[in-house]
Amino acid sequence: MVVSGPVKRAAVLGHPIAHSLSPVLHRAAYAALGLDGWRYEAIDVTEEQLPAFVRGLDSSWAGLSLTMPLKQTVIGLLDHVEPLAEVVGAVNTVLVQAGGSSPVLTGANTDVHGLVAALGEGLGSTAPVAGRTAAVIGAGATAASTLAALAQLGCASPVVHVRAVARSGALLRAAHRMGVEPVVRTFETAAATMVRADLVVCTLPPHAADALAVELTAAGTRPVGVLLDVAYDPRPTALQLAWTALGGTAVPGERMLLHQAVEQVRLMTGRPGPVEAMSAALESSLPGTVQD
Repeated sequence: MVVSGPVKRAAVLGHPIAHSLSPVLHRAAYAALGLDGWRYEAIDVTEEQLPAFVRGLDSSWAGLSLTMPLKQTVIGLLDHVEPLAEVVGAVNTVLVQAGGSSPVLTGANTDVHGLVAALGEGLGSTAPVAGRTAAVIGAGATAASTLAALAQLGCASPVVHVRAVARSGALLRAAHRMGVEPVVRTFETAAATMVRADLVVCTLPPHAADALAVELTAAGTRPVGVLLDVAYDPRPTALQLAWTALGGTAVPGERMLLHQAVEQVRLMTGRPGPVEAMSAALESSLPGTVQD
């Protein structure tokens, strides 16, 4: 069924942005929901260009998806920031709403929703269990969202492995706002921590965890928990291949991408995101599977 109504625009912003799969997901959602006239595109916007772009938004816009490096930069440009996004310190969704002479811009974070849902697929349930142990690899914006997701799943004291402890200040400040008390360690002990944890989230960019995969394989210890590697190119990643080869359960990173977009669609359109249609579109657009 086609839903009549005004033409609405939405877009994903970032730099670089050509690789983004957000258009695939959102366009599939619009088609499944019958939102004829809705348009979604990818626009390359740098941090320096973002203020002018945001000032140019009008009532034809429904919202924006934001990727790096804009998730923190946008916060000072918004009228409101939802509490979850505020404590995490990262906005990946901007809602453009009617507000008199100019639209009202509200920042939200759907990465946390995506992480909880993706990890829930590996666990078989998203119900929180007090005392779960967790390991997080990385200290960027996704790591901050991961801490919030882990808290929702019952882990308030994860171990976070970073390249340099001295550069983890922003993440620790975000954790303090959430009431989460992480233990920060360097990468050197990451493999040993990961195999003992109930939940493991690697937030590093593609290939940055390849050396860690080699280390896990060499150690040969069977993991006890669920791994989510947020990277998905190559697919599966070296870390995911190593984890499953040792007998562990791994959730592919594209499941986080899917679920955060499902929540974005709900926020922007006011209708539940069509998970199955969006999942099928994503699957058909992902890079080929690497054989082990």
